[in-house]
Amino acid sequence: MSLEGKHIAILLEQIYEDPEFWYPYYRFLEAGAKVTVVAPEVKEYMSKHGYPARADLAAANANASDFDAVIVPGGYSPDHMRRSRELVNFLKQAYEQDKVIAAICHGPWMLASIGATEGRKMTAFFSIKDDLVNAGAQFVDEEVVRDGNVITSRSPKDLPAFCRKIITALGEQF
Repeated sequence: MSLEGKHIAILLEQIYEDPEFWYPYYRFLEAGAKVTVVAPEVKEYMSKHGYPARADLAAANANASDFDAVIVPGGYSPDHMRRSRELVNFLKQAYEQDKVIAAICHGPWMLASIGATEGRKMTAFFSIKDDLVNAGAQFVDEEVVRDGNVITSRSPKDLPAFCRKIITALGEQF
């Protein structure tokens, strides 16, 4: 499926999980989407394995209405993302506008920070199960889960299913 005309934000912070950032980045570019990397500042951020990625847009300057989807990669970056009021506000605005919100691994921590977990069926890396359950989510151990406009996944091995589910959701134009 072509993603021509779609605009996707991928959030970035330090200690991101390499494949959870780069796999969707290139997959969605390949499908024809415009991909913008949004972070607290426009600068370079290092991954868990020392690979740099550069932000295109500071969260303070990002407008959620300009995007069709927001992707939250994992690693330890979501813990750093939650420290940026602007990044949290950007994601919350996208969520409130019913954009596709997709989070993998530790990414659902950001969903807890914006109040998007209560009553939702979700998955994530097993170590944050208690965090999600305590934030009101129904946790399931599945490769990818879609509950309305929110898509969650567990780990890099689930990236093909995660990206397919995002592409399908973007095609539905809800």
